[in-house]
Amino acid sequence: MIAIGGTIGTGLFLASGSTIAAAGPGGALAAYLIAGLMVFFLMTSLGEMAAFMPTSGSFSTYTSRFVDPALGFAIGWNYWYNNAIIVALELSASALIMKYWLPDVPGILWSAIFLVLIFSLNILSVKGYGESEFWFSIIKVATIIIFIAISLLMIFGIMNGHTGGFRNLTEGDAPFHGGFLSIISVFMIVGFSFQGTELVGITAGESENPEKDMPRAVKQIFWRLLLFYVLAIFVIGCLVSYKDPHLLSSDVSNIAVSPFTLVFKNAGLAFAASVMNAVILTSVLSAGNSAMYAASRVLWMLAKEGKAPAFLKKVNKGGIPMNALYVSTLIGMAAFLTSLFGDGVVYSWLLNAAGLAGFISWLGISIAHYRFRKAFLAQGRELSELPYVAKWFPFGPILATVLCTAAILGQNYGAFFGSKVDWNGVLVSYIGLPLFLLAYLGYKIVKRTKLVPLEQADLSRE
Repeated sequence: MIAIGGTIGTGLFLASGSTIAAAGPGGALAAYLIAGLMVFFLMTSLGEMAAFMPTSGSFSTYTSRFVDPALGFAIGWNYWYNNAIIVALELSASALIMKYWLPDVPGILWSAIFLVLIFSLNILSVKGYGESEFWFSIIKVATIIIFIAISLLMIFGIMNGHTGGFRNLTEGDAPFHGGFLSIISVFMIVGFSFQGTELVGITAGESENPEKDMPRAVKQIFWRLLLFYVLAIFVIGCLVSYKDPHLLSSDVSNIAVSPFTLVFKNAGLAFAASVMNAVILTSVLSAGNSAMYAASRVLWMLAKEGKAPAFLKKVNKGGIPMNALYVSTLIGMAAFLTSLFGDGVVYSWLLNAAGLAGFISWLGISIAHYRFRKAFLAQGRELSELPYVAKWFPFGPILATVLCTAAILGQNYGAFFGSKVDWNGVLVSYIGLPLFLLAYLGYKIVKRTKLVPLEQADLSRE
């Protein structure tokens, strides 16, 4: 439920409309299926490693042990930074959402209240975090199930509000509006909307029984997410024309443009906008809650491995890494404050870098798993010793690596085409890449690290 809750959010509730407008219902479905395939292999790769070696440091620990300590250092700080900035993003989004009901209340007040709430859920206990995420996820899953059920009733004429059947799927060039390039451009957006599934790798370190929990979670997550996303996109494509101007916006401050709201309203549910606003608010709080948890755990593990200041290793009686939580909260708050001053340029750069960071973390998972399996067999171990064995090796991690690399390099490929290169667009879109390479090369030069030989990779389960 944590992985589902961490993934389903504004990407589905708001941005799904813009993907259909850009690529048509067929192109959007194709993009979601390709991204879903990538996520499936990433999750099976992570599941194999996390079930055998559960740790809260997950990505940085695996890449350090099986690839290169310098890569582990860069992946760890990259993922921490990604989540600290996401906290700031969600604080900004929560303020915009509350303006729907209370437009005269200063947004910074709501952001402060929600920051205290998120911090409190993380400071109480890991159980408090888990319980809150479970209920946040229940709300979102219930909304999607109700949405799909009502949509199907409308498509087949059982409920009023739609008379076209499947006509919108075939009008004009609807199936694949914009052709292959539009699918590629939409794939980047879709990839972002799937980010969050990797959270199960972080939570494995504090799971009661990771050997059984991880395989079960991995098996369920992919099919449930694909069912929710693909079915939702399919029914939206049936009920709302890809030419509808409302679909062009994914602005979190305008709930009326959500394809979910449009469908509910057409079904005669007048309260749709207010209900969807509440659901999207829970999505935002859920994402902020998850990001805070992930940031504090990764920072704690970096300190434990000697890759961050030692004071961050401190935990309280309940096992909560308090100093790592304080630092992550302060960075998230500082990043949020940059959105209030000037013209928001610094904040937009931070958000672009954070978005790219998610794909870099995924790339680390696929590379680490490939090396893990090779090292496991090179040291004379048997696959039967693994609690969970990822299928389709080595095809799975190789395909995931290729797709992640394509997503990283294609962030703003349009900036390179045209009469001249849009260097400002390139800089804003790819700022996260030089930051990552700086961390990797800096650590490698200072510590003089090398690729870990397969026979010497640390497979201990401490």
